Amino acid sequence: MSNPAEVEDDLRAADGRVPGRRGRATRTKLLECTANMLRSTSYRDLKVVDIAREAGTSPATFYQYFPDVESAILVLAEEMVAAGAHRFAEIVAETRWRGRSAPDGAYALVDAILDFWDLHQPVLRVVDLANDEGDSRFANVRTRLLNELSNNLAAAIAEQRAARRLPADIEPNAQAGVLVSMLVHVASHRLGFEFWGVRTADLRRSMAGIVAWSITGQKPPNT
Repeated sequence: MSNPAEVEDDLRAADGRVPGRRGRATRTKLLECTANMLRSTSYRDLKVVDIAREAGTSPATFYQYFPDVESAILVLAEEMVAAGAHRFAEIVAETRWRGRSAPDGAYALVDAILDFWDLHQPVLRVVDLANDEGDSRFANVRTRLLNELSNNLAAAIAEQRAARRLPADIEPNAQAGVLVSMLVHVASHRLGFEFWGVRTADLRRSMAGIVAWSITGQKPPNT
């Protein structure tokens, strides 16, 4: 559960004040408009004046809450992590990686990631671009989004290796890192695959098969 003081700090305006109910509603509206506009506008081209106009307020009001557009997007990214990151790791931890449970868990993980990327694609695109450019704020977001998933995958792989269901030379952290990279990359480029004629159903089946095989060493049945 969030500490009330931390929640208050998260809502604190750029001038240090904690907004009241109307101020919080304005801040939420600005964030919603920022998120919506990212779907059709590059964040490089997104201007404070455009966001403020869309929200029915002024640039001066925007600056009361955020020092720049990137700071507003960072808030959206933080909210995104809080909303979904733990779910990926939970699926891995709660799956019994044996028998029928293994492919079921693999499909559940793939579906959760595909749905999450579809929902948050505009913000995730900014996170990736800013991370590639060395912005540590967004790099930290990406780490927190994926770190717990990677750790739980490594733990599941290590358990299977200890039970001699995987070769002894499999390195769990390396295997987990490759899996996470594969899942994220495919989810990020799903529409591109579809453009080239690769159906999402086939991507989903391939992704789940790779996850299940990488953790258990067994080829999953078709689903």
